[in-house]
Amino acid sequence: MQQALVHVALVVKDYDEAIDFYVNKLNFELIEDTYQTEQDKRWVVVSPPGSQGATLLLAKASKPEQEQVVGQQTAGRVFLFLSTDDFWRDYHRMVAEGITFVREPAEQDYGTVAVFEDLYGNLWDLLEFNDEHPMAKRM
Repeated sequence: MQQALVHVALVVKDYDEAIDFYVNKLNFELIEDTYQTEQDKRWVVVSPPGSQGATLLLAKASKPEQEQVVGQQTAGRVFLFLSTDDFWRDYHRMVAEGITFVREPAEQDYGTVAVFEDLYGNLWDLLEFNDEHPMAKRM
């Protein structure tokens, strides 16, 4: 059996500002941006550079209850984990792009990590796994 996690939906306020942030600030690739007439919405998919894993589906809030969770999909916990092959390269580039880090870089048993906010306040880990960590072999 083979299965894969394909998309993670991220509720956003606006498609274009979210695309701008993920593509121009985080260096993600815009995989798809298709208008769906039957639902009057866009299907917007972005992915970290070089990733073969799950993508983000940028889903615009269309109801008041969805608007309330923009930036708070996990109630203040770290929501997404962005793994890199070079922590310091990406950290310095992100700082130069104006990305806000709410926890400074730290060495942990599993690797190097820092926590940053996306444009809506969702928390992300930027991390580079140590070579012996099981996830390092999946990169």
